[in-house]
Amino acid sequence: MENFRKLGLIDPIVRVIKEQNFEVPSEIQESAIPLIVAGKDVIAGSATGSGKTLAFAAGIIKDVETGKGIQALVMTPTRELAEQVAQNIKKFSKYKPLRVTSIYGGVSINPQINELRRTDVVVGTPGRVLDHMHRQTLNLQHVKILVIDEADRMFDMGFIEDVEKIIKFCPAKRQTLLFSATISPEVSRLSRRHMREPVEVSAESYVDPSKLDQVYYDVPDNMKFSLLVHLLKKEHPGLVMVFCNTQHITDFVAKNLRKQNIEALEIHGGFSQAKRSRTMEDFHAKNFQVLVCTEVAARGLDIKGVSHVYNYDIPKEAKQYIHRVGRTARAGADGKAINILSSRDHDNFRRVLREFNDITIKKEPTPQMERVDIVMERHGDSRGFGDQRGHGQRPRWGQQRSRRY
Repeated sequence: MENFRKLGLIDPIVRVIKEQNFEVPSEIQESAIPLIVAGKDVIAGSATGSGKTLAFAAGIIKDVETGKGIQALVMTPTRELAEQVAQNIKKFSKYKPLRVTSIYGGVSINPQINELRRTDVVVGTPGRVLDHMHRQTLNLQHVKILVIDEADRMFDMGFIEDVEKIIKFCPAKRQTLLFSATISPEVSRLSRRHMREPVEVSAESYVDPSKLDQVYYDVPDNMKFSLLVHLLKKEHPGLVMVFCNTQHITDFVAKNLRKQNIEALEIHGGFSQAKRSRTMEDFHAKNFQVLVCTEVAARGLDIKGVSHVYNYDIPKEAKQYIHRVGRTARAGADGKAINILSSRDHDNFRRVLREFNDITIKKEPTPQMERVDIVMERHGDSRGFGDQRGHGQRPRWGQQRSRRY
């Protein structure tokens, strides 16, 4: 515990850390916590899962006094991350209780309005924060600490204008903490506009490259899903994340994996917040083995113990590849990233290799495998057919024949 206490953490937080059996601080915690508790503005290069929430929670719990209005605002790009951060701040403030409220869209606003009347810390997505501000149900004039979490993703998702509008309503005299997986030129410009003499710190990748095995298979379009099923049954993995580029393909893959007796759940932006929350509760409880997801839905979720990451679709943006495979090979554990390429993936895959020419992704020979029956639904019509398009067999309802899985 002395390693944590030396960082400047107050005793109530150290007590929680001891109960949680944390052994040593992470790299970002060692770099950022002393600066944060000293009141400095900090830019921290740190990915999801690196321990960054404790870093900014340390300053919030130290300086916020309950019952004196909203004194800390944490902005996150996704609903799931907002809920996750709020829960962690509540956990770390167990022995110095703070009232923490998470606000995001997709759920009723009225309970949030009631909670905001008596809260100390707000964690929210930019859109819902602005909504409350327009309704005059959120007062930021007492904010001491402003945290912008996953700033690079704020740019990716088009939220940065909302973020800057919100910043202008916070007091000029405040501490600003900015966390981002990558410190891009846009993130640097944001810091220059809104931070006072910030100190920049960073952690090396939380993923251990020596323990991450990256491979790819190049298969015909009509064998893509069959290969996924074959590998999932052959690899005997722990927790698995399967990434798809669209909500439609995410639904298709998860549903057909279940038909192959593979315990799979899907999550994407088309779900209601309640359904997304239930899905993550089931997955965290290890009731299911495989989470099939889109990039947007998965971003910000801290899922521990992922042994395999599958790219069923190669992402369109090369940096998303790094975010995806960074879900495994963490904290000393082995991990494997498996890329399943068909004709539509080649351009995206070349882009990844060109932009990250220092990574090694080995080509694997296509194994012998059985074709898998897949089911597609259109307007309530469910039909099964072999994964054999391109071999003379196709669905009778021709609208679907151009779709490849």
